[in-house]
Amino acid sequence: MVWLLGALVLAWVAWGPVVLLVAAGLLCVPRVRWWVQDRVHVSRRVAAWAAGAVAVLAAAVLVVPDGWLPIPPAPGVWAGPAYVGRPANPHELAASTLPQNPHRAVGDPVDRPGPLGRQPEVDTGWFGLQHCGRLALASSGSLVALCTSRSGQVVRLVDPDSLRPTATQELPERPDGSACTGDSYLDAADRLVVAAGDRVVLAVGTVEDGKQSLGVDATWDLRPYVPYGDCVVALAPDFSGRIWWASAAGLTGTLDPATEQVGVIDLGEEVRRGIATDEGGAYVVTDTALHRLAVGVDGTPQPVWRSEYAGASGSAPVLLPGGAVAITDEVEDRLGVAFLARDDGRVLCRQSVFDKGDGATASDLAVVGSGVVVTNNKGYASPRSALLGFTTQAGIARVDLVDGGCVVSWTSDAVSPSGGVVASRPNGLVYAWTKRPSLTGVSAWYLTAIDATTGRSRWSVRTGTGLLAGNDGSQVLIGAGGTAWAGTLAGLVRVRDRG
Repeated sequence: MVWLLGALVLAWVAWGPVVLLVAAGLLCVPRVRWWVQDRVHVSRRVAAWAAGAVAVLAAAVLVVPDGWLPIPPAPGVWAGPAYVGRPANPHELAASTLPQNPHRAVGDPVDRPGPLGRQPEVDTGWFGLQHCGRLALASSGSLVALCTSRSGQVVRLVDPDSLRPTATQELPERPDGSACTGDSYLDAADRLVVAAGDRVVLAVGTVEDGKQSLGVDATWDLRPYVPYGDCVVALAPDFSGRIWWASAAGLTGTLDPATEQVGVIDLGEEVRRGIATDEGGAYVVTDTALHRLAVGVDGTPQPVWRSEYAGASGSAPVLLPGGAVAITDEVEDRLGVAFLARDDGRVLCRQSVFDKGDGATASDLAVVGSGVVVTNNKGYASPRSALLGFTTQAGIARVDLVDGGCVVSWTSDAVSPSGGVVASRPNGLVYAWTKRPSLTGVSAWYLTAIDATTGRSRWSVRTGTGLLAGNDGSQVLIGAGGTAWAGTLAGLVRVRDRG
């Protein structure tokens, strides 16, 4: 009986939930059920030993520091391919003509080469049930991760080689019942500027006395300007160093870090997405319109133009070379990409993507050349939406602005439930966190590289299985040395070429 139980466990680990269904079906056969019942007294002792071993293992896991163990795989490690496709040959995309914001971290992740799929190796670091949804790369090479758990939010400095945290900074607690996750960015001084806690903005430094460490360098209290029950959902620096912010209820303001002067305007419309900035001001997308704002003489935001759109935008505004800004919208139950002129807000063109009723997004657009790449997140509401072998609607598409009109350059049938895509200009690839459907009920997650010019999937490498391997809205980060990083529901994943 012991060998049978061992074989059942191994088969379950290898092939996933379908093994349990088969075993349950066999127990419906009387002779099989009687045979098992005759030997159940033997299995009780085995079960007791197994329960004791599990308890010892669980206790050991609780005392092991974060990052020292890999993320545990879920059953089904053999149910799907570990690698699909062939390595890509790099083909450089045209360089962006957008100026670098001097108050953001030096170096655009788009200009870093990601992995090409040459015998890629996957390494993971288990952080318990912490979801590190926002990642940035400091000039020292360390990862700066904003992680969330039931106990609150923390900033973690992570060694890129060992995947182990080297420093941790707890953030102020959020009000009870608040679902606001805030926003963050890495500034030019390698500080993580983050909207955390109860309407407070912090600047968390990553270097202290010349050594890598974490500590709060500055605190800006927005509670006099944002009422209780509201929260800051978007942050971005402009080219003068002011910090633009927006609350969920539509309060939008500027914060001068040097003088701590705050200016506020009430847009009267809900805000759910991030802010884009250029040399002249900021762009804020609400549930009904895209706003262009500038700073007045007294430092208060002033409206420049307001352009209404249909439906609701699932993406933050992104700026393109040539003076355009892009957002998504929904018209007659169909997702679309709209390009607007930055100078006056007129709509240059709009292009529908995916089928009617089968498209929606909650991910940022990726700028590629003269266009953007949009990801279909239709059907994703929470990690439970991708449990077992289920997936959401398929679709990743590129839409270009050509001669004042919109053109769908390509559409991919890859399935990326959440998180969107990121581009690597030196390699000519876009990367997505994807999931393959499975009839055996296995949740297998992959990092997939797609040719940014043709839309062809070049390769996919399995990064994990089960619920904990999902990214739940986290974006892939292109790191140093041809690496790709992502935060999952249980820690960090790193993918890099071995060959």
